Order: sequence, then structure tokens, then C-alpha cells
Amino acid sequence: MQVTETLSDGLKRAYTVVVPAADIESRRMARLTDLGKTLRLPGFRPGKVPLPVVKQRYGTAVSAEVLEESVNEATRQVLSERGLRPAQQPKVDLVTADPAQAGTTDLEFKVELELLPDITLPDFGSVALTRLKAEVAPEAIDKALGEIATRNRDLQDIPAEELGDRGAAKGEVLTVDYLGKLDGTPFPGGTGTDTDVEIGGTGFIPGFSEQMEGMKPGDVRVIDVTFPEEYGSKELAGKAATFDITAKQLRKAVVPAADEALATKLGFETLEELRGVISQQMQRELDGLTRLRIKRQLLDALSDLANFAAPEGMVEQEFAQIWQRLESDRAAGKLDEDDKDKDEDTLKAEYRAIAERRVRLGLLLAEIGRVNAITVSPDELSRAMRAEASRYPGQEAQMMELFRKYPAAADSLRGPIFEDKVVDFILELAKVTDETVTPEQLAEEPPPPGAPKEEVAAAEPAA
Repeated sequence: MQVTETLSDGLKRAYTVVVPAADIESRRMARLTDLGKTLRLPGFRPGKVPLPVVKQRYGTAVSAEVLEESVNEATRQVLSERGLRPAQQPKVDLVTADPAQAGTTDLEFKVELELLPDITLPDFGSVALTRLKAEVAPEAIDKALGEIATRNRDLQDIPAEELGDRGAAKGEVLTVDYLGKLDGTPFPGGTGTDTDVEIGGTGFIPGFSEQMEGMKPGDVRVIDVTFPEEYGSKELAGKAATFDITAKQLRKAVVPAADEALATKLGFETLEELRGVISQQMQRELDGLTRLRIKRQLLDALSDLANFAAPEGMVEQEFAQIWQRLESDRAAGKLDEDDKDKDEDTLKAEYRAIAERRVRLGLLLAEIGRVNAITVSPDELSRAMRAEASRYPGQEAQMMELFRKYPAAADSLRGPIFEDKVVDFILELAKVTDETVTPEQLAEEPPPPGAPKEEVAAAEPAA
């Protein structure tokens, strides 16, 4: 086999490879001979089919198979002998590719690829980070407990002596039938029967519940509303509409006391046990924020240290995915406010920089994991699969079957696990200073100055 390097530019390499015709013919004849030993054709004893007949029947298919195997094997040999680590699947172009000529002419093909960059791992001990931590405040537990009590409220009829001649007041619940119309014509989904509406409450179109204030059971009223511009239905978004309202029943919400009786109603033995569960859940959320903050700090620090060149092909692939999401958001009217007034070239330059950052971070984390033998165990992957399946109640078995049937789906869970393990490894070596803050400060902590403009999800490294 003859290999000629035709390009060596940065991470890009190209080679012309020539495999002698004799090698191809030898492999081809061996494959045809083996095939003849197993063939069963009418008029011939099993395994005794003459070679000319085998060639006539299967020569073209075998030649194509031999050419493909020869190209793949030669490509692997080129990479192995030169110690090349391709960033992506090498591009192969055949120069001689006619199966009918296999074994009579040399096999020539070209290989183009980009290499993974040489990455020098930084001194993690020099990475200084501040881990913001917060504890759940007793008053936060009290507030959460009050919200739970509110969700478990009872609706009771208002006594006549209390109601008098007045109608529904703010905070009271009016049961109504309603019929929505656009230009006097009812529209799909605009009808409701025996619907409980809290006067002045949320959950409806702005102005809907507010205009029912003062209504009494039996009253009929027409109210005018305008659907928000961002309303889910495009047919209704931004449109003016009317609703025919018929009031049927007026009640008030009675919120139970946050006491032992409420805890028992919710399945807890004591109020203290309920408070403990609330505290644990809130602390997990705060710890999650702590993890998010320090991880973003670490990724920003690593981005500054990842000063190697990123393979252009990987950057282009990552940019294409980011840009596709941006185009989808733009079509749906959900483009980020900061991006709406920017021209196409500016947007592409900014998001290409994000793509390059993500690729470099991904390569750096992968190299850290490789050098330090960090892997994802089968048990860890299985736990992640079960956790993902649990997000689809009633379909857990189907989700697990999907993971077994499509390994790529399971592999998509491997990346985040690997990334977290690498992050934990670095945090053990970095200079981490703990700082206690309030939950509000932890939640409102802004990203570091100069951080790339990307949402939290986009801040993650590319796989």
C-alpha cells in the first residue's frame, strides 16, 4: 500500500492511498472460493459449485464488498500507523471505484480528515472558584406551608346575612357558564360550563375575572377582553373578543390552618414531618442552584484555559444545530430580545463564537476524562435510563425498550453523566471557597462579567 500525504495544514490532513491490484484480486479470489464452499445451487453438489459459476453469479457483489473492506482497512491502517486521532469520521473519495475492474487495476482513494488538537491539561489547582451556598430559612418553610394550605382550601357558600345585596368581591369564587365570541361568532375552545373563577385571580385572560366583580348568581353580563399577543393559539393571539357570562353560584375560599390536621390530611404523621419534607425539597433546589453556579464558573474558567484550535468541522456542526434552534425561535416569534435588532452577520458571528466555545470545552472535558480514566459505568447509565423513563408515567416499560432497541438514545444520557463526573473531578482539585449567601442572593446571582450570551442550557459543552 502506498500512502502520499497531500495536505498538512493545522488540524487538516489529506492522503492519497493506493492499494495494489494484486492485493485486491487475492482478497477477491479468497472470498469467491469461500463462498463456493457454502453455496447450494441446482445441478451442483453442496459446496462443489465451480469457481467460474460463482464468479458469474456473485462476482460483481463480491468485488464491491472487497473494495469497501479494503478501503476501510487501509484507512484504519493509515490512521493507526501515523497515530492520527480524527475529530470526526474521515471523508473518503474513491478514484478507482468500478467493481468490475476490481483486481485488474490498483485501488486508489483519497482520505481527508481533521485531527483532534493536542490538548495540554491545565493546572486545576490554580483554578479559583467561589461556591455560593444558602440554607432554607424558617420563614420560607412557613410560606411554602401556607401555599400548600391555600391549595387545599375549601369552597363554602357565603351566608345570606354576610352577602346582603352585594355581588362577588375580589378573592371570592364565582361559578359561571361562559361563551366566547370573535366578531359575534363563537370560536372553538371558548365555551365553559360550571367553571370556578376567582375574582381578580390569575389563570385566565387579563381582564376576564376582574370584570366579573359585583355579579350575583343569576346575573348575565357581556365582558370585553383582548387575548395576549403571545397567546398559545395563533387564531386568537392579539384578538379582541367578548364573553357572555352567566353567574350561577358564589362561594368563598376557606383556607385551613397550617396545623397537625392539615399534615394528617396530606398523609404525614405530624406537622413537623411535613415541615421536614418541605425543608428537604427546598434545600435540594438551593443545592441545585449552588451546583449550577459553580459549574458555570468552572466552565468559564476552563474556557479561558482552552486556548487550542477547535476542528472546523465540529464547530460548523455545532453552529448548525444552534442556528437551527435560533431559526425555529424566530419563526415562532420567540427570538431573544437582545437578538431582535441585530443583523444576520452579527448574529452568526456571535453564535459561531458560542459554538466554538462549546466545542473547545467539550474536547477539553473529554481529554480530562480520557487522561484520568473517567468513565460512565453500566450501573450509572442504567440508573439514568430508569430516571428518564420515570418521567413518562405509564410508559416506563416502553421507554426502557426504546433504550434497548436504540443504543444511541441511551448514549444521549451518557454525555451529561460523564460531564458531571469530570466536573466533580476538577472541583476536587480546584481552589474552592465556600461563601454563605441568602437564598435570594443565590437565585439572583448574575453570570460572571464577560460570560458568553447564552442561556444556561447553551452554556453546556458540546458532546
